[in-house]
Amino acid sequence: MTQSDNIKKIVILGGGTGLATLLRGLKKYPVDLTAVVTVADDGGSSGRLLDEYDIPPPGDVRNVMAALSDVEPLIERMFQYRFSSSEDLKGHSLGNLMLAALTDITGDFARAVEQMSRVLNIKGKVLPAANQRITLHAELEDGTIVTGESKIPVYGRKIQRVYMTPEEVEPLPETVEAIMAADIVIFGPGSLYTSILPTILVKAIRDAVLTCSAKKVYICNLTTQAGETYRYTASQHVQALYEHAGKAFIDTILLNNADFSSYFNDGPPWPVENDHSALKKLVPNIVMKDIVAFIDGGIRHKSDEVAEWIIDYMNESVKKK
Repeated sequence: MTQSDNIKKIVILGGGTGLATLLRGLKKYPVDLTAVVTVADDGGSSGRLLDEYDIPPPGDVRNVMAALSDVEPLIERMFQYRFSSSEDLKGHSLGNLMLAALTDITGDFARAVEQMSRVLNIKGKVLPAANQRITLHAELEDGTIVTGESKIPVYGRKIQRVYMTPEEVEPLPETVEAIMAADIVIFGPGSLYTSILPTILVKAIRDAVLTCSAKKVYICNLTTQAGETYRYTASQHVQALYEHAGKAFIDTILLNNADFSSYFNDGPPWPVENDHSALKKLVPNIVMKDIVAFIDGGIRHKSDEVAEWIIDYMNESVKKK
């Protein structure tokens, strides 16, 4: 057995700032990290590049790559730099433009991500959930169909389900291989309907998650999200995951137990309610920790504390196999 055989493998699915926050903590550990990132974004710079170059939107992928990068801080800041003055470039981030250029050069978005990962010397692998353009749709509780990731939260009505077109999308072979070989598969934190669920709408990814032997963990959001999870409890987040996957699959959920309700002055948003009685019927193992950090006027998960718990949980779970 080689030294690489002893390295634990972690796969994280999702997108947005929540995923990036978690990865900043995990990259400090000697583990094999794979981030499977949603490509459902159609707003802002990503949306414009989607229309102009017909590529998967690079925004969430860019944020994850920046979080996993091991380069000088100035290089990371340059990669994340967003233009504000030029009319043609206004709103675009340099990283998005670089990924669009590399996609044009290589003819393949996944190949562009791979090459940029080398430039940024990232810790682990970043894999788009799909290597092609997809469109996310939501069916609201009144039957209304909303098309486009950026438009879904605007309606402010309960989401019944999300789905994507085209329906038959093949992930990269490396994505399925990483999930099947993982010691632990993590969902969240992040926007439930527009960041997390789109990753398991890809059938081959969903099948791999449901059949792999890895422990599956859901890092629950700290707050509800306007237009997506209005007044959702923790169990409602989990139930949405199960409904879109077709069956129950989460082994452990990590919840926040610190009281920060006064921070919002009666919301919205609101702290996610930990409804234990309902959760116990859905998830075998419920873990409570103080994982709230107040950063730049906002609320985030404590990346270091959550990462430490994940490593401890994974090591303990592997011992029991």
